[in-house]
Amino acid sequence: MEAVILFPAIDLKNGECVRLEQGDMARATVFNTNPAAQACAFEQQGFEYLHVVDLDGAFAGKPVNALAVEAMLNAVSMPVQLGGGIRDMKTVEGWLGKGIARVIIGTAAVRDPAFVKEAARTHPGRVAVGLDARDGKVAVEGWAETSQVTALEIAKRFEDAGVAAIIFTDIARDGLLKGLNLDATIALADGVSIPVIASGGLASLDDVKALLAPRAQKLAGAISGRALYDGRLDPAAAIALIKRSGVARRAGLS
Repeated sequence: MEAVILFPAIDLKNGECVRLEQGDMARATVFNTNPAAQACAFEQQGFEYLHVVDLDGAFAGKPVNALAVEAMLNAVSMPVQLGGGIRDMKTVEGWLGKGIARVIIGTAAVRDPAFVKEAARTHPGRVAVGLDARDGKVAVEGWAETSQVTALEIAKRFEDAGVAAIIFTDIARDGLLKGLNLDATIALADGVSIPVIASGGLASLDDVKALLAPRAQKLAGAISGRALYDGRLDPAAAIALIKRSGVARRAGLS
């Protein structure tokens, strides 16, 4: 059993570290022009696992910010999970070969589930599925389009496929510091056996406390972005709270 994990997030746009509001590329705030330096800062703060998204890649359908990702891999020793534009086996294997610990497949999980299953079987423990929901329905193509299927319907496709984790994001809350949508995330975790990680809206230490509450015991962790960048969430306090809690979780990590 793994302890619950708090993942600091680095979202890449034009080679810079940004945060979006509700997934809107036109509402991007640049927090660091040097993503590798930001990754180092997170590692020095005591975080143990980094979450990275190639935002441009999510829209383009292929990696765009590869140089920034590779610079981060060279700068830190902690494992890195990466999403954005990963839609074929060549891209999966390319990133895993460069040292990415786990790839996150989003759009292709809706459009090409057979590919996700093949990737998960070929690379057990190293493929996660990213499900980003708007009003309960999963969005694709960098959140530019909304599908007609629910997160649970898609998640169930990958039961017993070897998927390491599902990262569930509530788009309506993402980047707005409104708090995690634990109700929806817990409902998803209750519906599948795959570990689920919460994303979107984490605003303060209260969200971390809620993540550690008994009702959230099935969740493997959460992702934090803007709250870390603007100082609303103290990294040391959050990490200490998690360590003190002693809550054992399946984080889907190999």
